Amino acid sequence: MNENLMMIWQKCLQFMRDNLNAAEDNSDLKKLEKSFDLLFDKIQPISLVDNNLTLMVPSDFYKEYIEDNYLSLLSAALKKNIGKGVKLWYSVMENKPSGLEKAVTMNMKGKSVPTPRVQETMPQGFSGNIVNPFVVPGIKKVNIDSNLKADFSFDNYVEGESNKFASTVARSIAKRPGATAFNPLFLYGGYGVGKTHLGQAVGLEVKSQFPDKVVLYLSSEKFIQQFISAAKAHKQTEFANFYQMVDVLIIDDIQFLSGKSATQDSFFHIFDYLHQNGKQIILTSDKAPVDIMDIQDRIVSRFKWGLSAEIKSPDLNTRKQIIQAKLSRDGIVLTDDMLDFLAAEAKTNVRELIGIINSVIAYSTIYKSDLSLELLKETISKIAANQKKVINIPYIQDVVCDYFGIKKEQLLSKTRKREIALPRQLAMYFSKEYTNATFSKIGEEMGGKDHSTVMYACDTIKDVSKIDKEIKKYVKDLTEKIKN
Repeated sequence: MNENLMMIWQKCLQFMRDNLNAAEDNSDLKKLEKSFDLLFDKIQPISLVDNNLTLMVPSDFYKEYIEDNYLSLLSAALKKNIGKGVKLWYSVMENKPSGLEKAVTMNMKGKSVPTPRVQETMPQGFSGNIVNPFVVPGIKKVNIDSNLKADFSFDNYVEGESNKFASTVARSIAKRPGATAFNPLFLYGGYGVGKTHLGQAVGLEVKSQFPDKVVLYLSSEKFIQQFISAAKAHKQTEFANFYQMVDVLIIDDIQFLSGKSATQDSFFHIFDYLHQNGKQIILTSDKAPVDIMDIQDRIVSRFKWGLSAEIKSPDLNTRKQIIQAKLSRDGIVLTDDMLDFLAAEAKTNVRELIGIINSVIAYSTIYKSDLSLELLKETISKIAANQKKVINIPYIQDVVCDYFGIKKEQLLSKTRKREIALPRQLAMYFSKEYTNATFSKIGEEMGGKDHSTVMYACDTIKDVSKIDKEIKKYVKDLTEKIKN
């Protein structure tokens, strides 16, 4: 390497290090310096020709991270030590020692303020070992698929008493993502009440109002899978760097991070980075933050930084509005008595309601019949007759909790109080009776209990129910509820 170029580069680094003044105290400054050194230690200047400086970086993520976090500072350093009008080139190294990829240009002009940046070309033949699942190699522009569904817009979202507060907050966030007090927005509620729709509606509105913002929606299961792949490839840093590029991050069913300690660690740092940099975070869950088990306390505390909003099952009037909105888009009009009947059939959640509506429409189309109250009743009856009940561990837990009037969180807890321990043993017993799950699997689903605990519970209920009238009645009642 040219000694003069190395000297210039060292001066640039020192200038940048000296101007890391964003920290408010020495401890923060030391953290910044350490982070700075870890980043730039892996970056080398390889040529300086006619004010064109080429930097060699280990991967495209390093290039993106520099541009997002250090571009202004680097611009000032280059101007001070080289002069105005420096053109910055990147040479991205593939995951093999055979050479470098073709460089991509990056113009930097003026006083420490770079010219507008353009998302740049991914290296041709990108190896794929760097975990960025939303980037396709060889394309002209790096685009991140937001994974948003056009149907999940605010226009298609029906407000009612059950969701009005959450909807109002979501619309406020969409106007000023990351700039309100509602960060993160934590939406929670039962299955199929519209949490995903509302979260995606924010993302769609942000993309409409702020096209340059990077919006990303994904499930927590997808996030976990990506982290595992990154960890296996020793690319956790690149994984984190990718998510730090996002302006609005929407993660569905965050409760599934429960028990995933390594993934939680990565999520914690990504969360902190996004929050500190004014990026919007939206999370959905079937439980309130305090009710999610096996989640680090520091993460739960961050869930509470913004706003937690519960979305409840829609009431009758809201369900009727949802039906009308859905059918009007398909050009179908129902009478009041037909609306009342359909709304009464789906009492638990919106997804069930939409499923019934779609079935009715399909039946009417196939058999070329006009919609009528009689046809609706006939169709619903056939749907019910053809639906085979799936008996699994979560279903058994719900039946037991409903029967004893306790919360599932209590059932899965470690308490040994009889009013909880007995329902837990019954749930274990029925899980073994009605599913093919092993003792270990049942124990895992019951809050992380040991397989021997499940075996003991099953034997206890089987033996005691023969001599104890109360337990015998519990077994009889629950058997009917689970099977019917």
